Formats: sequence, structure tokens, C-alpha cells
Amino acid sequence: MHSQPISWTQQGGWNLAVERPDEVALVFYFGPRDLLACGTRYHELRAMFPSAHILGCSTGGQINNSDVNDDGIVAAAIHLDSTPLKLVHNHIVDGSHSWECGEAIGKALMAPDLAGVFLLSDGLNVNGSELVNGLVSVIGPGIPLTGGLAGDGADFLATLVGGDCAPRSRAVVGLGFYGNAIRIGHGSAGGWDLFGPRRQVTRSSGNVLFELDGKPALDLYEHYLGPEDSEGLPGSALLFPIQVHDAEQPDSAVVRTVLAVDREARSMTFAGDVPQGWTAQLMRGTFDRLAEGAADAARQAQTSLKAGKDDHQFSILVSCIGRKLLMGQRTSDETEAAAAELGAGTLRLGFYSYGEISPHANSGICELHNQTMTVTTFAEARL
Repeated sequence: MHSQPISWTQQGGWNLAVERPDEVALVFYFGPRDLLACGTRYHELRAMFPSAHILGCSTGGQINNSDVNDDGIVAAAIHLDSTPLKLVHNHIVDGSHSWECGEAIGKALMAPDLAGVFLLSDGLNVNGSELVNGLVSVIGPGIPLTGGLAGDGADFLATLVGGDCAPRSRAVVGLGFYGNAIRIGHGSAGGWDLFGPRRQVTRSSGNVLFELDGKPALDLYEHYLGPEDSEGLPGSALLFPIQVHDAEQPDSAVVRTVLAVDREARSMTFAGDVPQGWTAQLMRGTFDRLAEGAADAARQAQTSLKAGKDDHQFSILVSCIGRKLLMGQRTSDETEAAAAELGAGTLRLGFYSYGEISPHANSGICELHNQTMTVTTFAEARL
């Protein structure tokens, strides 16, 4: 394996110095919705890399090694020595079809030598939990599944995903890695702190939360946010995610972030399930704790990678848009913390998302996470 960085700016176009472009097997790219919507950038990549699978999405910000930017496109061209790939895409109508969409992608990718899956999904018209569960129901919990939900900054208007085609709305793309040469490490951690009383989810349906402790969920949320921040919903809710867990399963805790609010129904729609009967509690973050979470995720990825000391490594960092909004100009704190664990020689590409997909750090079962940093690291063994 060998990976090479690429970037695009409005002023200079593509910054390209890729060796043997016709032998590139895989290209990842991430950028703002307004730069990807026309499809021109994808077609330029296709012309440059005619034999590659090309996979990317819109974001809430792009990660290029330790740098974070909002106004360019970041990409990586990857040569693979001994790893076959398969890319499949699906169209999702709305969140109620999420399980079926994940199941269909799983069936299309499943094979005896499937070694891992990287998934990119529309970030607004999906129930990420059901999407992941549908896919895992086919491939099983033992095959690494990582990825993320596309973003649209703090606008929440539309998200785009492309897999061997120009990026589009309501798309879900899965990329399968095959064979015994590929090594995939993964890690996920948050760094948020709990505050306020624990409350019970007394009425919910999938990823729509109606009541906490028998009271309208949006009423309670607005009480904590205050009048000014409440006017900014759903974007302002990114600064105050909730943790939900099953009291009978200590390893079940996951973080959820708001995608939409219904002021008439007083309900809140989250990126993943908020099961009825579970316990919910608000969270808040500090710069240092969030950076520690990013470092923890990178350490987990390195530990689980099982690569040789001299094997070339490539990492994808997917972090939540809420972390970026909270950290502001200090966003690079978390990318630098991850870099310190991954090593300066590892090319690091990534994006800020509406949801992160990675196995749970405790249970090992893949989950849809919010407000986390997830790290996926790839390497190829010499066979």
C-alpha cells in the first residue's frame, strides 16, 4: 500500500503530483457541499484516475493531516498491492428505509474473504443506527465496519455522497476490502462530560424523541439551552449532545446529536436511535477533554491494526461537527492529538460529520456514534 495526498482550491485547482495515476486503486475525497454539488470535481478526479474507485462526501470541514479547512477539497490516492475492492451504492428514500438499505449493501458486499467495510451515507435522510444494524445483520459483528454520515456544516440543508459517480443527495455507499493482506485498525472516543439529572426516555420512535420523564423533550432541551440558543436549533444543540444507555447493559452507552426539531410536536430527531426506556443525560465538552478523546481513538486504532513496523499506513479521521463548532479555532488540537499517536509518517485524511461509524470501544459491536472522533487506519501486510 502507498497513499499520496491531493488537494483542490478555488485559486489553484488540483495540486497533483501522484506517481503512476493509472495504477491508483482507490481515491477518497471530502469537501464542502457547494464545491461538490456540480459534479465537476468528481469528473476531474475520474479523468485523472481512470481505474480507481472514487468515494467521497460533503462535510462540515475537511481534515488534511493536522490542518482543518472549510473552503477546499482534500483527497488521497491509494495504491494497493494485494487487496481487491468492491464498491456498491444505494438510494435511501427516508429514515424508515435505513435497515433495508444497510442490509442490501451488506448482501452486495458479503463474501467469504470480506475483511472490512467503509461506509459513507447521506447525513440527513437516514437513521444511522438502523443503517449500521442492517449491514451488520449480514456481515456479522466480527468484520470491521467504519465510516460516517456526510455533513453540511451547520446548515443542515442537504448532504452529498458519491461512489464512482458524481455526489448526490440520499446516497449511501459501501466499500468492501477483501483478502488476508489488508489490515484495518479502528478507534472511537468522545471526551464529553455528563451534567444535569438523568432522565428516562418515556416516549420515542426510532431516532425521534418525544418525551423525557413524561415531559416534551424539546421543552426540557430549550430549558437548558436558554432563549437565545434555543432560537438557533438544531445547530445550537450540537454543543450539548445527550448520552443514552440501557441501565441493564453498562457497555451500551452511546452519544446522540440532534439533526432536526419539530416545534409543533415538541420532538427532536437524532442521527441514531434513542430507545424508549433508556436513560438520557446531557453532555458538554472542554477543549482538553475533547483532544484527549481524539488521542484515545487514535491509540485504539493503532492497537487494533496489527500491522508490521515498516508497513505504510493511511488513516481516515471522522469527527463530529459539534466538536468543531465547540472548539472553533482550536479544532486542530484534536487532529494534532491524533497525529501524535498515529505518527508523522501516516497520511491522515478526514472530515467533520453528522455521525461516526465505528465499533464500540467497550462492546466491540459497530455503532452509530455522535460527537466522537473515530479513526480508521489501513495497512497491507507483505504476503
